[in-house]
Amino acid sequence: MAVRSLWAGRLPVQRLLASTAAWESKGWPLPFSTATQRTAGEDCRSEDPPDELGPSLTERALRVKAIKLEKEVQDLTLRYQRAVADGENIRRRTQRCVEDAKIFGIQSFCKDLVEVADILEKTTECISEESEPENQKLTLEKVFRGLLLLEAKLKSVFAKHGLEKLTPIGDKYDPHEHELICHVPAGVGVQPGTVALVRQDGYKLHGRTIRLARVEVAVESQRRL
Repeated sequence: MAVRSLWAGRLPVQRLLASTAAWESKGWPLPFSTATQRTAGEDCRSEDPPDELGPSLTERALRVKAIKLEKEVQDLTLRYQRAVADGENIRRRTQRCVEDAKIFGIQSFCKDLVEVADILEKTTECISEESEPENQKLTLEKVFRGLLLLEAKLKSVFAKHGLEKLTPIGDKYDPHEHELICHVPAGVGVQPGTVALVRQDGYKLHGRTIRLARVEVAVESQRRL
């Protein structure tokens, strides 16, 4: 019995040796040999990317995106600085134009008034030159013509610049255009509540009242008992 058991234990070993001899005779590497393990290990290591090759694709994409965003920020910053500078220049030009308008806004009106002053000056010179008593009639005639010319020139200047004289006689009393001085009894043909007399003329500039006309307004006369 002991001999049979020993012989039965040697059979698997002999079969393994026979299989190994058959694998070697065909030139195949043994499944559990050191060469096979080394080859398998090298194959596994070759599939893993080495760390020495550089950053991964994700890191490269993030770096490219960061560079792009940095360029966009620089571009927007430059545009913002230019916009701020342009806005400041426009503000300064606008302020300068407003100041010039305040100073020279009446330049055209003053230029026309200079011509009126010339007429008045010539009329005054005419009076001073001809002060002899025998020439008083001629002097008065020249003064009268000068005053007529002066009045016509003033009306022309006023009309040119939108300055309108108010003539409210017979118009209904309007507190936005008239300054009431007193009431007077309504005469023949005068309606109560209308302007009966103008003490001082009023003026409008482009439709806006700049001086109220001082007027007397007619009212119904009281009957005596």
